[in-house]
Amino acid sequence: MLILEGCVQPALAPTINAATARVLDRLGISLMSEPGCCGALSYHLGAHEEGLQFMRRRIDAWWPHLQQGAEAIVVTASGCGALIKEYGTILRHDPAYAAKAERVAALAKDLGEVLVGEDLGQLRPLPARRIAFHSPCSLQHGQKLAGLVEGLLTELGFTLTPVADAHLCCGSAGTYSLLQPELSRRLLAAKLQALEAGEPELIASANIGCLQLLRSAARVPVQHWVELLQP
Repeated sequence: MLILEGCVQPALAPTINAATARVLDRLGISLMSEPGCCGALSYHLGAHEEGLQFMRRRIDAWWPHLQQGAEAIVVTASGCGALIKEYGTILRHDPAYAAKAERVAALAKDLGEVLVGEDLGQLRPLPARRIAFHSPCSLQHGQKLAGLVEGLLTELGFTLTPVADAHLCCGSAGTYSLLQPELSRRLLAAKLQALEAGEPELIASANIGCLQLLRSAARVPVQHWVELLQP
């Protein structure tokens, strides 16, 4: 499988993709990497042409691997995954990329989708057992994968604390936390109150933007959920 390295995540949290590689290797899944940006930040900021160029570059980089049999494109940042799954729609009028974009979109998988159906008994969860999971908007609303990661974590033996209004945004929302800081801080405060109400040992999430914002004010550690697994 291919893995999206991304642009923000390797700089701020390189341990996420490293943990993903270890976990998937334990399950017999090898990863290939082609570094680069998916175009999400540019596209969501309204710089559509710049975003489209990033998308085309991703497709060009991945295409030889897909032709050689790569089975999926694994994405560990749900914000990136939500956009890549829309490549086919966004590039549908581009005669040179429409068909390729459709195939890329179909093969893009959130890490949770890859692990569903695998033998998770081969993995050992870290000692912290009581966690609160923050499901990013891009995972539960954008990709329609609400409950997927929670189910995997429960299967692995974690106790998930209740989170009120789990459907609400944490205040990150891509660049929203930078462009609307006051509103973002209000959303963050409400989200952390809900996440910490059940007295978890740590908070887990699935998107680098959410992770960084939650870490800025959380009273307990915040990690990507794949980092809680050990091969």
